[in-house]
Amino acid sequence: MSVMSTATASGRFAPQRRSNLYFVWRGVLGDPVARVAACVILLLVLCAILAPYIAPFPPNEADPALRLQPPGTPGHLLGLDHQGRDILSRIIYGSRLTLISGVVPVILGAAISIPLGLIGAWYPRFGELIMRLMDVLFAFPMALLAIMLAALMGPGLINMMIALVVTLIPYNTRVVYAAACQERELAYVEASRAMATSNIKILFVEMLPNVVAASVVYSCTIVGAVVITAAGLSFLGLGVQPPIAEWGIMTSEGRSYVFVAPHIAAIPGIAITILVMAFNLLGDSLRDSLDPKTRLQLVKHRSDAADRKSAE
Repeated sequence: MSVMSTATASGRFAPQRRSNLYFVWRGVLGDPVARVAACVILLLVLCAILAPYIAPFPPNEADPALRLQPPGTPGHLLGLDHQGRDILSRIIYGSRLTLISGVVPVILGAAISIPLGLIGAWYPRFGELIMRLMDVLFAFPMALLAIMLAALMGPGLINMMIALVVTLIPYNTRVVYAAACQERELAYVEASRAMATSNIKILFVEMLPNVVAASVVYSCTIVGAVVITAAGLSFLGLGVQPPIAEWGIMTSEGRSYVFVAPHIAAIPGIAITILVMAFNLLGDSLRDSLDPKTRLQLVKHRSDAADRKSAE
């Protein structure tokens, strides 16, 4: 009986039903680019956590006698800035605020967007109202809306993060709304209705696990854009304020010395680029892992491998 349950009529291997987590795990492990991106993100997170222990100097400790010294200066691997502060130490400490300002708004935006998208898909009239409000926010480009909100509320980390959250809500809400509308028409939802299951349970127990994957994938792909936007706000003086170490501020401070000491702006700019590329590449891998077509290829590959093993 067990043999019949694991084989089809043609003798081919019949794969088990797998969860989204399985495909994400296999997809990331099977993609060398995604593994490198995940390692880069993990390394930056560890740097942010262990900054007081691995940074060679405090972030604001200055030696005016060595100001503007290039990378390779003895004791200062990445050189010093215009005030004589060690750039490597500021890069390590700056990873904290850069990661926080890039990841936390995405998480908060998703936490707001998922209920909005689910409820909007379940109640069509309310959904129309929600989506029209989202369309109003869509009329503004992401960076422009974030700049406008941050300028109205004033500079500061909290105000910058609020501006980023408001900016992200319409994008993530639309993704969740589209996924929830598709799930609403499936058989398991109809079965839950027929069993007189409450709407809250259908939305947040039955549909939520199937909808949240789309939001997670989109959130991973948008982190890079949020990091750039947050760095841009700090660059314009609307985000984190000096002398706090943050990559956007460091780039802004270095622009005045770009012809004298280009490393002051180039090094944090390169760090932002690496972080954004890592999140984008990891997000692409997650998207492919949760795409039904890619899943089919993965299952087919697993079936072919099982056939070859059985033939041997």
